[in-house]
Amino acid sequence: MDTQNLIDMANRIGDFFASMPDHEEAVAGVADHIRRFWEPCMRRALLASLDAPQAGGIEMSAIVKEALVKNRERLTPAAEPSIA
Repeated sequence: MDTQNLIDMANRIGDFFASMPDHEEAVAGVADHIRRFWEPCMRRALLASLDAPQAGGIEMSAIVKEALVKNRERLTPAAEPSIA
C-alpha cells in the first residue's frame, strides 16, 4: 500500500473540510469520510503512518492528524477473522 498516496488523499479530504466554519464539525467530517469510504486496509495503513511517520515524504495535515487521533477507535477496522 502506498502510504504517501494515502496521506495525499487524506490531506485533500482535509482541505475540503477545513473550509467549514465549525472546526469540530470539520474534524468529524474528515473522520466520517475516511470511515465510510475507505477500505479497512487503507485505514489501517493511514493509522500506522500516524504512529511511524516516514522521513522525507508528504506530511499529514493538522486537521487530518487531529481527526485520526480523536477518532482512532472509530476508524480502526475490526480484526479480520483468521482462516484455519
